[in-house]
Amino acid sequence: MADPEVLGFEHMGLDPRLLQAVADLGWSRPTLIQEKAIPLALEGKDLLARARTGSGKTAAYAIPMLQLLLHRKTTGPVVEQAVRGVVLVPTKELARQAQSMIQQLAAYCARDIRVANVSAAEDSASQRAVLMEKPDIVVGTPSRVLNHLQQDSLRLRDSLELLVMDEADLLFSFGFEEELKSLLCHLPRIYQAFLMSATFNEDVQALKELVLHNPVTLKLQESQLPGPEQLQQFQVVCATEEDKFLLLFALLKLALIRGKALLFVNTLERSYRLRLFLEQFSIPTCVLNGELPLRSRCHIISQFNQGLYDCVIATDAEVLGASVRGKRRGKGHKGDRGSDPEAGVARGIDFHHVCAVLNFDLPPSPEAYIHRAGRTARANNPGIVLTFVLPTELPHLGKIEELLGGDSGTPTLLPYQFRMEEIEGFRYRCRDAMRSVTKQGIREARLKEIKEELLHSERLKTYFEDNPRDLQLLRHDLPLHPAVVKPHLGHVPDYLVPPALRGLVSPHKKRKKLSFKKATKAKARNPLRSFRHRGERHGPAEPS
Repeated sequence: MADPEVLGFEHMGLDPRLLQAVADLGWSRPTLIQEKAIPLALEGKDLLARARTGSGKTAAYAIPMLQLLLHRKTTGPVVEQAVRGVVLVPTKELARQAQSMIQQLAAYCARDIRVANVSAAEDSASQRAVLMEKPDIVVGTPSRVLNHLQQDSLRLRDSLELLVMDEADLLFSFGFEEELKSLLCHLPRIYQAFLMSATFNEDVQALKELVLHNPVTLKLQESQLPGPEQLQQFQVVCATEEDKFLLLFALLKLALIRGKALLFVNTLERSYRLRLFLEQFSIPTCVLNGELPLRSRCHIISQFNQGLYDCVIATDAEVLGASVRGKRRGKGHKGDRGSDPEAGVARGIDFHHVCAVLNFDLPPSPEAYIHRAGRTARANNPGIVLTFVLPTELPHLGKIEELLGGDSGTPTLLPYQFRMEEIEGFRYRCRDAMRSVTKQGIREARLKEIKEELLHSERLKTYFEDNPRDLQLLRHDLPLHPAVVKPHLGHVPDYLVPPALRGLVSPHKKRKKLSFKKATKAKARNPLRSFRHRGERHGPAEPS
């Protein structure tokens, strides 16, 4: 039964076309941030809103923006078509996601409201053509929006009415401070502004002073992560690095983790090491790599959301704190050079129906843990977070638990009960696989994937625009094979499966039996194989 105190979408005075789109999305009632923010935004107030990731912040600003623009077009005087709304986000992937959400909400008023995404630098010419038609809303990163303003392909001084800064706490940490200050010089003196953020820090305070005018601050009283009834959080202490790889192999190969999973590591080099390790056991994964073209990254996310992949390996080193500042100044991890500074996934990107987040590497900060964990248990769906910890990392784990536990002092990350001795039979296989993954192999894998994705993204771009179904045939979890892959490692013999797990593990697929006609043809083609099989079946021939 719905809470009578919750203000429903139908009571907010929204356009019927917006209500229909909301119903199509399956939203029966607004989230807390939507319930509080939408009425205030419709009153024309500036907003500074903090809400945890996955709480519906995008719709909280998109719905009032669309409502205000529709109201102006239907009831106000006829005015020249112009750009009246701008949404600034820190990454290209977030720009795509924001554009998609706004277009879904505007599905029944698409003729009245047009949305343009200008975040991709490689599409400048086509973007200028789109901007000449003056869309109602422009979405992009600060650097790309400023670039169009400086080229006069975008003008906002006489038309802008609504400015949104999504994931505002990351805009400065991505190095956009100078771009934002320059961009504000191209805006009118009076406009309505929304700042949406998962945290309040010094950067958000600086943006508040630059952008907002007498704002209403929404600091919602909710925990940073869902409660234990929705999100279960575990930690497992691994004695060595080898134990981490062994445990991950067992969890994935024995299907102890069901559903879609996100694996987080701390560097891009570790991402490929982990992918190549799992590839040895025929466990398909794909790496969300900032070095890849934007179309490829968005394609990976789209196919993961559609269920084509069960496992994606990602890193948050590109989007958090000092690492990001260093990267835009030419610093950062040695193994991560060349990564796109406007790409990142630990924050904001909406992965659908993620059942588990596996922190293969301990997050570098408590905030990073929150942002990783926020990829699962979204929109009232259940989720699990499992964090792998080395003994030397236990003090750092304590800081994370201290932040999560608050004043209660109760442990938030429960011990994951797993008897490592039961999977000792797999250890020699894991050692073989780990030895096969060399630094040279990792470099070759990265280079090979970049070359293939560039081919798909550039040369075939026009073809895929004309043949969108063929784009679905491109998979990003195909084997890279820079190292020798031993086929037998992909098969798990029954005798190696721990007795306690044999009822849970689905047996391997048996080879299909050939019909008599097909078997006869096969023997004629390969008599040696036929003889070998007979020998195996009947035993060795006795000497005469």
